[in-house]
Amino acid sequence: PAPPRPLRGSCPPRQFLRRQQVLQLYRKVLRAIREVPGAAERRSLTDWAREEFRRNKEATDEDAIRMMITQGNMQLRELQRTLKLAKS
Repeated sequence: PAPPRPLRGSCPPRQFLRRQQVLQLYRKVLRAIREVPGAAERRSLTDWAREEFRRNKEATDEDAIRMMITQGNMQLRELQRTLKLAKS
């Protein structure tokens, strides 16, 4: 018998996990942006985040993707720190 065909749209486990990391980062960034005071600033940051993720959507190089995730997490932590300082 023929081996089972992969499901359409499925990807290797490593790629699946990396995709989950990217989506998790994206959600965290958008949640953090919701805390930014000022509608104009929130809109600007939301547009920036969406454009950054959209611009890199087609990236396939594993090392480059890992680096972008690391940079994104660093930027997220910086935003969270800034928001925390602004509230205190």
